[in-house]
Amino acid sequence: MGLLSILRKLKSAPDQEVRILLLGLDNAGKTTLLKQLASEDISHITPTQGFNIKSVQSQGFKLNVWDIGGQRKIRPYWRNYFENTDVLIYLIDSADRKRFEETGQELAELLDEEKLSGVPVLIFANKQDLLTAAPASEIAEGLNLHTIRDRVWQIQSCSALTGEGVQDGMNWVCKNVNAKKK
Repeated sequence: MGLLSILRKLKSAPDQEVRILLLGLDNAGKTTLLKQLASEDISHITPTQGFNIKSVQSQGFKLNVWDIGGQRKIRPYWRNYFENTDVLIYLIDSADRKRFEETGQELAELLDEEKLSGVPVLIFANKQDLLTAAPASEIAEGLNLHTIRDRVWQIQSCSALTGEGVQDGMNWVCKNVNAKKK
């Protein structure tokens, strides 16, 4: 499951560079997801104080994933990374119900950003491996995702820890990046 398998699917568009912005509240699992995508060790993850970026090149194709810290004091800086974003991946900790309102507000603000207008968005309902996790359908309803009309979007259950659901989400990303770039 890593970035290389995703790149093979995208190689129909050689020399294409894709910029993926990975956002969400602190402790949502963004860095774990990024390391899972890059097939790296996920046993020691520390909070991201700035950003992480992973780039992989394969047969003329470059996929850049930007993982920006989600602590409250860092979020105002998210807008510095909006330029030229091809896909927004927004991660939600499905087990942290106390923060659903906060994560919903942050997502709504992102969707209102002019520089992200029309950018496809994948919402990963992460931490589905936990018994307390809310199902993706409940999160979608709670966040009123059905009202999003200005872009393609998808909510995907996943566990960045186990990798479950991640490939399905990335397949959606690949399909929608290709559709947007044509």
